[in-house]
Amino acid sequence: MNDPVLAGKVALVTGASRGIGAASARALAAAGAHVILVARTARDLEAVEEAIFEAGGSATIAPCDLAEPDAIGRLATAITTRWPALDLLVINAAVLPVLTPVWQIEPRDLNRGLLLNVAATQALIASFHAALRKAKAARVIGLTSSVGAGPRAYWGAYGASKAAFDNLLDTYAQEVRGISDIRVAIVDPGATRTAMRAKAFPGEDPASVKSPDVVAARIVALAAGDFVSPHRERIENIA
Repeated sequence: MNDPVLAGKVALVTGASRGIGAASARALAAAGAHVILVARTARDLEAVEEAIFEAGGSATIAPCDLAEPDAIGRLATAITTRWPALDLLVINAAVLPVLTPVWQIEPRDLNRGLLLNVAATQALIASFHAALRKAKAARVIGLTSSVGAGPRAYWGAYGASKAAFDNLLDTYAQEVRGISDIRVAIVDPGATRTAMRAKAFPGEDPASVKSPDVVAARIVALAAGDFVSPHRERIENIA
């Protein structure tokens, strides 16, 4: 294991079964945190958990479909019963709606994106806010996309959901400032080798973009170190 700078900390990572989520979970565990792995598929989570165990780390899987009604509330009840304080919440799970002109966006596809990328984010914050306040200098780290800040043709559905995601996290950062030690970071990692990236850019050589491990290392640094600003940080295009 690496230097356990997060020893004794409890971290929850959504979308932890693959990509940036899985890499972040492994890196956080290597830094000493006990990591709660959240995603829909138990078998995929078990593979990440096994890798963490083999590296000498500690983790617990919590299979959960964040889009299901009341699923996040049940998840929070189960977790906070065992760990009353939560040191780190990494909001990574997201869905990419079909890339299409705005006038051709299917309502069902848009609603699915807004449900997981926006509504689930608010539900996670609402459900874990009390546990975050019980921790010393808790962090909330959300993974976003450049299309949330800068519109791009054909990315309207995903971009709109990420714009709302960014707004929610920024608003939360303002609301907790002065009343808690919670710090909020919004991370736009830039081009990264993930399944979502491959879906959006099917002709791209995966080797031409960075590994999720690079992003994971930055997330560990945010979890362990001080922020430039007291309560809010935005990171873009991690190299």
